[in-house]
Amino acid sequence: MMTAQAAWAQVLITPLDVGGSGTGVSSGTQIGAVQTVPGADQTGTQTWSQISLTGPGYTDGNGAQTGTGTGMTAGTGTGTSLSAGAPGMTAGTAAGTAAGMQAGTGMTAGTAQTGSTAASIEAPVISAEAGILYDATHDRVLFEKNADEKLYPASITKLMTALLVLERGNLNDTVTFSETATTNLESGAVTLNLTAGDQVSVKDCLYGLLLKSANEVANGLAEYVSGSISGFADLMNEKAAALGCTNTHFVNPNGLNNADHYTTCRDMAKIAEAAFENSTLREISSTLSYQFPATKNAAARTITPGHKMLYPTDSRYYEGIIGGKTGYTSLAGNTLVTCTERDGVRLIAVVMKAQSTHYTDTKAMLDYGYALAEAGALSGTGTQTGTGTQTAQTGWVQDGSSWRYVQADGTYAASVLLVVDGVTYGFDANGIMVTGWQKFGDDWRYFESNGAMAVNAWRQDAGKWFYLGSDGVIVKNALIDNQYYVGADGVWVQ
Repeated sequence: MMTAQAAWAQVLITPLDVGGSGTGVSSGTQIGAVQTVPGADQTGTQTWSQISLTGPGYTDGNGAQTGTGTGMTAGTGTGTSLSAGAPGMTAGTAAGTAAGMQAGTGMTAGTAQTGSTAASIEAPVISAEAGILYDATHDRVLFEKNADEKLYPASITKLMTALLVLERGNLNDTVTFSETATTNLESGAVTLNLTAGDQVSVKDCLYGLLLKSANEVANGLAEYVSGSISGFADLMNEKAAALGCTNTHFVNPNGLNNADHYTTCRDMAKIAEAAFENSTLREISSTLSYQFPATKNAAARTITPGHKMLYPTDSRYYEGIIGGKTGYTSLAGNTLVTCTERDGVRLIAVVMKAQSTHYTDTKAMLDYGYALAEAGALSGTGTQTGTGTQTAQTGWVQDGSSWRYVQADGTYAASVLLVVDGVTYGFDANGIMVTGWQKFGDDWRYFESNGAMAVNAWRQDAGKWFYLGSDGVIVKNALIDNQYYVGADGVWVQ
């Protein structure tokens, strides 16, 4: 899966960086939280020392911030690379919020850098309801806004349709259009005026699908592959699941309005990545003009793509574009998928539910991505002058809404428990920092909202209380504090 390309110009940020002020290292050390053990009628208390860190104080089990620590910031260094400290702790139940630490203003001595650095590149501001910028080359999300919100995709759906046709069909086959395919459309839907009985090659249909965005062509291709539109929709959903899409459901091959037809920017980026890995789809999608053959009720005609960033003479043209797909319905608004590649870096931008800002939003995201690439923040390269050696940094990096940890060898920690600055964190197989109840090996453990593994602490799940020992594992068949017995399943026996 994903390995980190740690860039020396990259800013490393701590998970849940939510507090702390002051400069230098504070003299106050965070104390362990005092938590009432389970049971409304119990008066005993348990002092736990899960983490001992300098920080802005601890958070009790009810989420109330207490304590007098002043937090810490990293000291001022002589280099230009930044690194934040380790995350803070959450005491008590998961309702508590993370204390965190304030990111510092310098870490490593290094060399002067020329040009932009990742730290100086501002993230884009987009007007669309949702958007995402995905670096397909390095498998990482560079920017996202409401990326998991379920929205109507409109005709960007047709990327999935084209992908399935190319995987399951033959370009030289003939599609015979049915009455259902040519009439099962909503008013105002874009078509190529095909009628029942028209016969068109699969190749010509794919050009009509991706360039003209003809909706009856999508229906005809669906029937060609699966025999029915509903059967093809099942294939679309199976493919989406195989690509890792978790918030997508298709009911038709064209994206026309339907309450049960939806996806997200994140899922659409996964679909687009797979689609643009297909060389035939890339070729069709980037074609600027194509002669569609004559049919019963229409003469041969020239069709062109709707994506304005493809045209070198258009002010919206984007250097490096290799394909894309537009979409619009009354419910979806403007949707847009764009795939570009410059200097070996392939970026995929997805915009959904825009109101005529889909091109400016897309450009803003792509410009941001390539600015990061130029600064060396994606590939681990960059321009530097002066003396000394700058090396890839280890530490926390944010990937969209998730957190990862770059190890000394440049890879992400994955499927492992890792101690960082005295605190244990868990990472799943994809290298994402985990929270909540997680199973590592044969043992269940609990990770706070800031990722820190709970130790010497009570945690609740589905109304049952469990005690986590000093190793973070649920204690079983034991008496805790000489008064609270936990059984063979680890549940406190009340």
